[in-house]
Amino acid sequence: MYLKNLSLVNFKNYTEAEFEFSQRINCFTGNNGVGKTNVLDAIHYLCMCKSYFNPIDTQNIRTGSEFSVIQGLFSVNDRTEEIYCAIQRMRNKVFKRNKKEYDRLSDHIGLIPVVVISPADACLITEGSDERRKFMNSVISQFDRQYLEDNIHFNHLLMQRNKLLKDVAASGRFDEETLAAYDEQIIPYAERIFDRRSNFASRLVPVFQHYYDFIAQGKENVDLCYNSQLKNGSYRDQLNEARTKDRILQYSTVGVHKDDLSLTLDNLPIKRNGSQGQQKTYLVSLKLAQFDFIKEVNNILPIFLFDDIFDKFDEKRVKQIIKLVAEDHFGQIFITHTDPERMKDILHEIGAAYKFFHIENDVVIREETNNQ
Repeated sequence: MYLKNLSLVNFKNYTEAEFEFSQRINCFTGNNGVGKTNVLDAIHYLCMCKSYFNPIDTQNIRTGSEFSVIQGLFSVNDRTEEIYCAIQRMRNKVFKRNKKEYDRLSDHIGLIPVVVISPADACLITEGSDERRKFMNSVISQFDRQYLEDNIHFNHLLMQRNKLLKDVAASGRFDEETLAAYDEQIIPYAERIFDRRSNFASRLVPVFQHYYDFIAQGKENVDLCYNSQLKNGSYRDQLNEARTKDRILQYSTVGVHKDDLSLTLDNLPIKRNGSQGQQKTYLVSLKLAQFDFIKEVNNILPIFLFDDIFDKFDEKRVKQIIKLVAEDHFGQIFITHTDPERMKDILHEIGAAYKFFHIENDVVIREETNNQ
């Protein structure tokens, strides 16, 4: 699977732009702020129906414009898929596949799997559990439609349950029958989500550890553990036991919406124990494992987006990563970097085929192809 071409109109800093891509490695170079990352984000839009960096669609429309359009032509399992996304102020987003509009955006998820590595991923380590749940949801939803549907239903019921708890506190009247009805509806969704996440984590860990050892050359010990209240027994029993606490706090205190991933380096939390380079290695290894997981389950090579690959890395680790992803095991790759010569030197050294796009002020001023 690969992206053949991309067209942008009024997307972020681009008025208009057209790109024809290599099936293997595509590099975007230029100074900070010229729009390199915005190209990667446009690709993410076409894969996941949303921005990787800004969840508010209208903020991705070019300043002073009323609409934005992203179009891409993909090759998926030897067939051509034309994907179209239009964002307009004060209107719903329009998303089309081969000129047919989707009724639900969730129906598109999984058609074109994608993996992103970005400095923004630091939030997986530095921020709260919500970021790590988003990571699990993003990965599993790309190959398991039932999981995606279960999450949508669970979150809807959770919102209704929490509203009921607030209404009870405001009115002073406890509607136990309605609360019990919500619990009966939410339990099967939560249990399936828990099972999918448990399976995902158990299969991800050994692959993740393998990639970390390769990049760090076996000098450190890392681990990842899935934590969930549902490991402690029956979810129904936990809901019943937490009912009084839920009424007092006015929200649901147990469930898969409290799940987390424990990230460790040498048996200590990497958030406190890891250097910036170690944390970045950890995140890259996690994303490489994500790639392998989706590839194995979907039998398709996800598109790989590397934003600012040199950030917080020494050149030795960068070479290890580029050497790894340049292998046939990986598919189409997009990389951003400020220094084209440094990037070319590494690609020449490992003998990889590539296409370069040098960008200045939202305009591609030079393209260069090397078919080694």
